[in-house]
Amino acid sequence: MAKKVFYSFHYAVDAWRASQVRNMGVIEGNAPVSDNDWETVKKGGNAAIEKWIAEQLVGKSCAVVLIGAQTASRKWVIHEIKETWNAKKGVFGVRIHNLRNESGTLGTYGANPLDELTLQNGTRKLSSVAKVYDPAGADSTAVYKTIKDNLANWVEEAITIRNSA
Repeated sequence: MAKKVFYSFHYAVDAWRASQVRNMGVIEGNAPVSDNDWETVKKGGNAAIEKWIAEQLVGKSCAVVLIGAQTASRKWVIHEIKETWNAKKGVFGVRIHNLRNESGTLGTYGANPLDELTLQNGTRKLSSVAKVYDPAGADSTAVYKTIKDNLANWVEEAITIRNSA
């Protein structure tokens, strides 16, 4: 049975790069949200956003955190990671700064958002258990290929890690 994933990323900055990963067709992910739909959810306040995230995680076995320059500073990305991990689903990150955006520009390497969360005992960061991948490649095309060739395996590995944690 194919695994379904939730994609977590900083929408305003990384939506174009994220769409490249989401459209690879390697794994089934959550359906993209239009700007209008997201604005409607946001108008409902924090409770509405938390409810939307919870609904998006139903039926998913893993969260793929697409990491750009500002991802680690995004409140809702951190919330998505926390909720996914607490629901005993796999979590991992993929750095997407070396994918070109709609203007053909590469991004900037960002902090690891998995460093923002600690495990239940409070002494270890989530990043000490869950992995973050920095895809190899000399250019955006090669980075894309690395992600496409490995994404399904990374999902399986993240689920295995979570099941053993």
